Amino acid sequence: MKTLKKIAVFACVLILILSVFAGCSSDSGAKGVKVIPIPLTEEEYAFGVDKNQPELLEQANAYIAKIIEDGTLDAICEKYFGDGEIEPIVSATLDSSKDQLVVATNAAFEPFEYLLGENYYGIDLEIAKGFAEYLGKELVILNMDFDAVCLSVSQGKCDIAMAGLTIKEDRKEFVDFTIPYYQASQMLIVPQDNTTFDGCKTAQEVEAILNACDKSTKIGVQLGTTGQYYTEGDEDWGFVGFPVTCTGYKSGSLAAQDMLNGNISYVIIDQDPANYIAKAINGGK
Repeated sequence: MKTLKKIAVFACVLILILSVFAGCSSDSGAKGVKVIPIPLTEEEYAFGVDKNQPELLEQANAYIAKIIEDGTLDAICEKYFGDGEIEPIVSATLDSSKDQLVVATNAAFEPFEYLLGENYYGIDLEIAKGFAEYLGKELVILNMDFDAVCLSVSQGKCDIAMAGLTIKEDRKEFVDFTIPYYQASQMLIVPQDNTTFDGCKTAQEVEAILNACDKSTKIGVQLGTTGQYYTEGDEDWGFVGFPVTCTGYKSGSLAAQDMLNGNISYVIIDQDPANYIAKAINGGK
């Protein structure tokens, strides 16, 4: 009897291990995606200001405090998370002879900054519009790769970075951060028919499954973002990383589409962009 019990236990363990590794493989042919509703990190967004403009930092902090206090920030967010009407944010042409607020962004991070056709939209860019008006300046938006956003500010090419920017120690070498205006977290996107994480209730359980994977598991991230640091590991953040292959993309949407094409297994990106991506792919459902 003891031998039979041991065999039964061994069989159960083997089935569990095989199910985990099966979940680590790419899942092609899926028609939709789903977001695993478990925050994997805790982080704060802020704006990055040119270190040579301390007065601008003070003004930005005052403006953020104001829109938090008077409900303006909540109203902006409700437009994008509810059914509010959103309008395009118009950028002036860069002109050094004019009094302008030059904002560096990466317009591939819905709902914080993105492009529809040639028009800019997003929570950060609505704040940028209001801040420019608060300062009595023209708003200029310069769209670039996320990796270049803080660098462009440090080089004096832009005044402020507004790009769903998480406060991070190494970024403080390039910019001065404002007070936080938004709480965020990383989330996991998987193919809709993938059941690997369905029984998970905590971040630790999700991470245990990812730690059981190997290099054959490919996780898509937006280059230069917290998702990349979380997946690869980063000492400044205290992220250990996972034994997987981290694949970088210019946007989370491109990563999710590549997942549906069967080229990668999962996507890790900030919570609200994750939900926007899922809604877009699943036809608003």
